[in-house]
Amino acid sequence: MDNNKSNLWGIDLGGTKVEGAVLKSALSPDVLFRDRVPTESHLGYDHILEQIKKMVDQMDAAMGYRPKKIGIATPGTRNPKLGTMRNCNTTCLNQRPLKEDLEQLIGVEFYMANDANCFALAEANMGIVKSEYPDARVVFGVIMGTGTGGGVVVDGKVVNGMHGIGGEWGHNFLDPTYGDQCYCGKKGCVEKILAGPSLEKYYQEISGSKKSMKEIYDSFKSGQDESAVLTIKRLIHFFGLGLSVVVNILDPDVIVIGGGLSHIDLLYTEGRTSLQNYIFNDRVFDTPMVRPKLGDSAGVFGAAFLSLEQD
Repeated sequence: MDNNKSNLWGIDLGGTKVEGAVLKSALSPDVLFRDRVPTESHLGYDHILEQIKKMVDQMDAAMGYRPKKIGIATPGTRNPKLGTMRNCNTTCLNQRPLKEDLEQLIGVEFYMANDANCFALAEANMGIVKSEYPDARVVFGVIMGTGTGGGVVVDGKVVNGMHGIGGEWGHNFLDPTYGDQCYCGKKGCVEKILAGPSLEKYYQEISGSKKSMKEIYDSFKSGQDESAVLTIKRLIHFFGLGLSVVVNILDPDVIVIGGGLSHIDLLYTEGRTSLQNYIFNDRVFDTPMVRPKLGDSAGVFGAAFLSLEQD
């Protein structure tokens, strides 16, 4: 077995599965191992720890050695001051010292970031950015699906920030007259206006009928559903407004859009125009806005690249 110390080990802790992968190296990220076990989060926090250990043990058995450090993608963020997890949809993780507990149980050092950061990291280091824009230094990864998240990658590494909230554009304040109260404490944040469920709720309120975002977009394209037209116009307007704050601060070299809403073609045309209308720029908006390349693999591959964070 290859026990090359340049191998990158990553774990993706999801709501239904714990996935593990080993990549050959940062320069040659060939997949040497990839497998998964069920999370079984309904059995509680300690069981999740044991499932992660089970995955690491399988990786160890396959590779013939255990590394000194492993990256892990988590469904929430770690408070760097308190060392505890927060904002996890797997709620039994919240307020728990996941990093420290894993290190004690498994005996290796863990480097941790949320799934949106790992998405951005993977696309920057081995996905669409690496293949199409290899000179890009600043990458912003957008997740638009059941929630809205984001990740900032600079020179191939995640920017977590002082409070561990780097890239969290989904909870920027937009407009108090739109959207419901969010668990973040605000009304009118990006997530409560732009996330798929928020747009579906808006459509239902103005139409009296319930549709998925795919159905809403199909109805929009047919031109026969005024409520669908209003819903997509809402998406385009607030997409540009919400993302303009990020662009004005970071001015990224590439923006990668992932999540279920990334399949809406208008984001890359009319959404781009909307964004251009709100940024501080006196010429055409040049930044590429692209679809991701890695799909569901981004989480675990990004986690593997986290193990380079302190090198």
